[in-house]
Order: sequence, then structure tokens, then C-alpha cells
Amino acid sequence: MDTVWTKMYEAAKAVLKERRISDYFSCGEVAAAVLSRSGRIYTGVCIDTCSGLGVCAERNAIFNMITNGEQDIDKVLCIMPDGSCGAPCGACRELMVQLMAGRYYDVEIMMDYKSNTTVKLGDITPLWWIK
Repeated sequence: MDTVWTKMYEAAKAVLKERRISDYFSCGEVAAAVLSRSGRIYTGVCIDTCSGLGVCAERNAIFNMITNGEQDIDKVLCIMPDGSCGAPCGACRELMVQLMAGRYYDVEIMMDYKSNTTVKLGDITPLWWIK
């Protein structure tokens, strides 16, 4: 296993903690880590609200990266409540494509941490409306 993926998995696992904030707001059931092109790891957790104003863990991690002055993504890892990894949803893919128009194709996404299976964002966003 690549040590970068291990560091990303551990960083996401460290913030993976489901919390009920109020009757209308919960967070932390899903966590993500994003590796910027500079080599920094940014994390985020899902935010769930009853009104649908929540945000996925991947987008939260990307917003954290942007807040810290970076905008180029190298790798993305998301941890589900059971510890498994999975692909970003359509909204997260759309954000990455718009953020890195023309440069998003090679963003690497961890699909299965145990088997070290990854895919490229360009492979799971074929014929996207932004090139």
C-alpha cells in the first residue's frame, strides 16, 4: 500500500465520528481526505440537515483545501461508516470537474482501500459537459 494512501486513510479515519448536533443536524458519518498537488492532506466530514442543505465529506474536504489557498487535487479518499471506501457522488464529481476544468482527468480516487483499487476521475466522468 502506498504510504500516501495510508496517511490519507488515517487522516479521514481520525475525523470519522458520527455526531448528532441537534434534532435537525448531524455530521461525521462519512469522512474524506483530499491530497492537494502540493502534498498536503485536507479532511472533511459529511454534514446532514433535515432541509437538504448538507454537504458531502469530499466537498467539505475540498472546501477546506480551497480555504487554505489551494485548488489542485491529486487524490481523493472517502470512508463510509463501516470503514470501506467509495466513489464520490455526482455533485462531488461536478465540483472537482469545475474546479479543475481540463485538468481533472488524472485525479486518483480510492475505491477499495483493502485491495488498493483506484480509478481516475476522468474514467468515472466520461463525456462530461466540461472538457
